Amino acid sequence: MKLLTINTLAQVDLQLGLRKKDVNFYSYNFHYVITDYIQKSLHQFDMHIGGTLGSNIGITETDKTKFIISSIMEEAISSSQMEGANTTRKKAKEMIEQDKKPKNKSEKMILNNFITMKYIVQHKSEDLTPENLLYIHKLITSNTLDNIEDEGKFRENNDVHVVNHANIEIVHTPPLQSDLKNLISDLCIFFNTDSEEFIHPIIKGCIIHFMIGWIHPFTDGNGRTARAIFYWYMLKKGYWLTEYLSISRIIKDTKSQYEKAYLYTEIDENDLTYFISYHIKTMEKAFVALKEYINHKQKEVFQAAKFMKIPGVNDRMAQILKIIHDDPDRILNTKEMEARFNVSNYTARTDLKSLVELGFLEIIQVNKQKQNFVKSSDFENSLKKYKL
Repeated sequence: MKLLTINTLAQVDLQLGLRKKDVNFYSYNFHYVITDYIQKSLHQFDMHIGGTLGSNIGITETDKTKFIISSIMEEAISSSQMEGANTTRKKAKEMIEQDKKPKNKSEKMILNNFITMKYIVQHKSEDLTPENLLYIHKLITSNTLDNIEDEGKFRENNDVHVVNHANIEIVHTPPLQSDLKNLISDLCIFFNTDSEEFIHPIIKGCIIHFMIGWIHPFTDGNGRTARAIFYWYMLKKGYWLTEYLSISRIIKDTKSQYEKAYLYTEIDENDLTYFISYHIKTMEKAFVALKEYINHKQKEVFQAAKFMKIPGVNDRMAQILKIIHDDPDRILNTKEMEARFNVSNYTARTDLKSLVELGFLEIIQVNKQKQNFVKSSDFENSLKKYKL
């Protein structure tokens, strides 16, 4: 019986040895174990969020841009709120959709994140270089740091610590500043090239996310930058559905687990399994949330379809009518329509003015150039003309 136990333990050690993977950055050693849960989840992700498949979760071609913009907004808002941005989701969306100037630091953080995410989508095929990393940091931190000189600049000292603000305890002391150049160089190589020993792209993305937080190369803005670079890597590797996932929203709702995943990794001899498992769980939750969101939005589209029975009303105009129908006090403008539907100013203005001509909207002249659009007092009568 004792021999059986020894043999069993030996088999377990052998299996762990086969599944255990080492990864090194400069002089620092890390490892992780491929668990059954991780393997199963990676398979599911490869089936649903990777490859060149089209809309295998119900996103029609005409709705793709709208969903992407909405998801980028959610990601920008949640990632900023995690770092202290204090504003409501509704106000943040209105600021972005209506192209309003940020009123405070919180709104500026969110707008920076939104601009950064859009930039990454446009440059997703590029390699990561120290210069690109600095540029992402500059975009994401513009006019939000205590010292403007820290924007897009690696820290130049060792006076940086990660603190648990609940008990003022230091939970992580980053590597020495003198190691930054080599660590960032190795991180870029890890991002850009495939090693001889295969590492699944999603695991690599999780490791990249972790390493930026662990290295802490900046005086501030490390978390926002880490999540943005993870997003970049996933898109670069063909996980197209990442554009639709708001992973930071899930992380924000489980922030204590996010912080513990970092902590457990460090105290258990740099075992990345904790962080990888946590990150994969957030992706699963984000995928479920996306499907629920799409079902909700598809219902809205279906409900808006009745307005397309009106002669001269296109899909965008039908959705505008539904917005006004559901929210009679809503004030619309061309900037919001441009952002919502990803159309030109001319197209947005044409849609709104067409609805004015049809009797559904009225114009409020804000100044010589700017116009707002509100629900017409004759809205209901105009609907009755078309038996709606």
